[in-house]
Amino acid sequence: MSFLGISGMQYSGESLAQARILVAEDSNVFTSMISTRLKELFDIEVEICRDFEEVQFAFDKSSEPIALAISNINLPGAENGEALDYLIDLSIPTIVFTGTFQEKIRDQILAKDIVDYVLKDNVFAVEMLAESVCRFLTNQRHHVLIVDDSATARALLSTRLKRYNFRVSVAENGAKALAILKANRDIGLMVTDYNMPDIDGFELTRRIRSSIGSHELRIIGVSSSTDRLLSARFLKAGGNDFMLRPFIDEEFYCRVNQNLDTLVQIKSARRSDTRR
Repeated sequence: MSFLGISGMQYSGESLAQARILVAEDSNVFTSMISTRLKELFDIEVEICRDFEEVQFAFDKSSEPIALAISNINLPGAENGEALDYLIDLSIPTIVFTGTFQEKIRDQILAKDIVDYVLKDNVFAVEMLAESVCRFLTNQRHHVLIVDDSATARALLSTRLKRYNFRVSVAENGAKALAILKANRDIGLMVTDYNMPDIDGFELTRRIRSSIGSHELRIIGVSSSTDRLLSARFLKAGGNDFMLRPFIDEEFYCRVNQNLDTLVQIKSARRSDTRR
């Protein structure tokens, strides 16, 4: 499988044909467009559910787990979002595909721990949806390390990343992070807090950069501080990105994706160079 996404990211080498994808949508136009495009790109045969009853039947009819659901907010028989609540309650990862998404509705939907949302408001909507599907189904190849001395912060970031289907490891301090990195060379992204008691985020980044370059590991720093100079200091220490807490879920996911996309592109370019 090879797919050039809207973001310009090239996806290749993954087989997605066996993934069970449910599409809860009553529009014939969009169900046709989604099923055709996912078949063309990934050889995925989606299951179409045009009302709430069909969504329930799809879950009950087979013991095979649903890898991902694509759902409109409202369906016949579930005009107040009951179908989306049903999917979330069953812990089925769900991408919302909708034409109505005011700020109030956005806040309500994001509070339900969905994977992503895509608006039907432009000609690229189905392509954006296809990229979101591809990202979710291939995120398992990425191993992410979270470093934070706060158990609450570690749990929050871990939950967010696992929602997007990443493999996640956690460390409560810098020393533990260094040990985990040494034992797991497949880790491609580290998200680290700045303010930690043993080794702060700057020093941790410096130590890592003495042996692991940005072509192998991307590092995102996070902090609750109001000091605007932290981002510059962190980047000079060898970090690749920096975010101030509290941050918006969509921004966090986009920053993670951008850093991992860059890592994949760098590795691909280095492999091409070695073949010449």
